Amino acid sequence: MASVDAVLAQGPPVHSLAAGLSALRSSVLHSGVPSTSDGTSDSRIYIWLTLLNATPLRTDAYLDLVRQGASPAYAKIRNDTFRTLTTDPLYRRKVTENSLTRVLNAVAWKLHDANEARVNGWMSPPTLGVPRSLADAGEWHSPASGGTSRHTRGSVTGTEGSEAGDAGAGGGVGYVQGMNVMAAPFMYVAKSEAEAFAGFEKFITFECPAYVRGSMEGVHKGLALVDRLLELLDPQLSAHLLSKGMKAEIYGFASVLTMCACTPPLPEVLLLWDFLFAYGSHLNLLCIVAQLVMVRDQLLSSTSPKPNFTPLRAKKVIEYTVDFARRVPDDLYREMLAHAK
Repeated sequence: MASVDAVLAQGPPVHSLAAGLSALRSSVLHSGVPSTSDGTSDSRIYIWLTLLNATPLRTDAYLDLVRQGASPAYAKIRNDTFRTLTTDPLYRRKVTENSLTRVLNAVAWKLHDANEARVNGWMSPPTLGVPRSLADAGEWHSPASGGTSRHTRGSVTGTEGSEAGDAGAGGGVGYVQGMNVMAAPFMYVAKSEAEAFAGFEKFITFECPAYVRGSMEGVHKGLALVDRLLELLDPQLSAHLLSKGMKAEIYGFASVLTMCACTPPLPEVLLLWDFLFAYGSHLNLLCIVAQLVMVRDQLLSSTSPKPNFTPLRAKKVIEYTVDFARRVPDDLYREMLAHAK
């Protein structure tokens, strides 16, 4: 298996972007993104932007948003930023509160302006990344699917149907509490605020817009799916937790919303996000199930079980997740793909 650096240096085959993306995903999974022990990497942010299909952004476009001043969500943002990863010395050493505030405020302006444009009929809602099928060639195969792929990603494949920023019952896409933690990994790996903005805005707009609508319906759907996935993959553990009233909505809200970025240490979060951006952020639901299974003995032996996922062990979580993905029936997998859209 070629290294990530080799894949990047070689580039995609002529007239075959899909093959190039497939090679990049495989190298991320099998070889990993080159980085130091603290997660520092020269290439990670560019790999993330590529996998998210985030187009290059002019710095002036970001600065124009910054110059607009305080957004309608500014007070909420300032109430959150000082609490972001407060116990992580790596993050605190590299990312300032002011920098995070600027990026979040710029994102809030972008979402606000887009919602106003849609409400007033100035623009059509963008299509989102719900794949048309699971039939793309790939590495993961479900016994129930007759060999169909389980890692199709909407941001780089054909899409249909869903609409970002839909201002229906759930309200428009905008700033919600927890977005500061979602933005933190981008802030840590990016070389500039403009890069962090480009990646984070693309991520929440196309990968998980239902997580940041007013009602956060995507998060609640994700929590319900975690309960169903655990019942499928570990019925004994599921029954034990439910008998003690321990549903995912009690222990898993932050893990679903932040894609496990709430669980230290940060370098492990970055490894997990490499995987999620390569194969789909919907797999975070299985990552949460994997973390439950990894501590199942402690949970089963407790009369008052309360899952504690610290410290995050990304490689082990990924191993479990790849195995679990093969065992999820297609209908349930489709719900995973669509829940955050």
